[in-house]
Amino acid sequence: MSLDQFYRTYSPRQPASARYPNQRSMPQRAPAPSPAPAPSSAPAPSSAPAPAGTGSNDILAAYRINEQPYYRSVADEVELYEAAYLVRMPMMLKGPTGCGKTRFVEHMAWKLGKPLITVACNEDMTASDLVGRFLLDANGTRWQDGPLALAARHGAICYLDEIVEARQDTTVVIHPLTDARRILPLDKKGEVIHAHPDFQVVISYNPGYQSLMKDLKQSTKQRFGGLDFNYPEHEVEAEIVEHESGIGRDIAKKLVQIAERARNLKGHGLDEGISTRMLIYAASLIQRGVDPLAACRVALVRPITDDPDMRDALDSAVTTYL
Repeated sequence: MSLDQFYRTYSPRQPASARYPNQRSMPQRAPAPSPAPAPSSAPAPSSAPAPAGTGSNDILAAYRINEQPYYRSVADEVELYEAAYLVRMPMMLKGPTGCGKTRFVEHMAWKLGKPLITVACNEDMTASDLVGRFLLDANGTRWQDGPLALAARHGAICYLDEIVEARQDTTVVIHPLTDARRILPLDKKGEVIHAHPDFQVVISYNPGYQSLMKDLKQSTKQRFGGLDFNYPEHEVEAEIVEHESGIGRDIAKKLVQIAERARNLKGHGLDEGISTRMLIYAASLIQRGVDPLAACRVALVRPITDDPDMRDALDSAVTTYL
């Protein structure tokens, strides 16, 4: 991923004077004196920080979720997360791929009315990619906040997806933000950001992908509360597939049966089972008129294995249920 792409994603809106440095500014009329306010017994306005995303120049407007994302709760995860946010506890979501972790975070950000800045972690990501760096432009150099600094400064939820993909020397930059200090030192700039009251860090990863080289340090894990996610039970998963794809409940249940059979093969020829996301893909193809057997081959079988015998076994399961 090039740096140009990254900074286009997280570049805040610049004032007109910065965008057009050669444009001559027009003289401004001196403001008329305002009338003296009438005596009032009302208390003076509070100097506390404004809630995230308020004001006419909302730098986080692009990260606000305006429409409710569909999420079907399976236990008390919504209530637990709400309680954790009230005390600004950093949260860690653990579960297999495609089981709803990201959708859950989006739903909670919408429910709480907070902007959500998502970072897809990778092994090439550096600490500067998270906190920011100096950039050159026509006027010289300027500081560009990274997504973590942007969220901490202005009050958003920062979601670090698949954090174990990042190097450990990168993830340690979140440590001072995830304990009682709630600060982010910007060493290159000589600044310390004190986190906005609305700021929270959320991380996620798939425990099945852990290894000795890709795991979180205990010093990182113990800064977070944890929520476990898994694939929903049969009826709930069928309901999710039906809602997201528009397919009938009968077909949705058959697709879930195929997934359950494939998940039993995890560790016995499959590294990972068929996810809820994949079921929605298959159901969406069927809803569009694609033959069910072909839709399942494309969306369920071919993506998860190249082994001919395993493909035959999964194709047989698809034929059995459909």
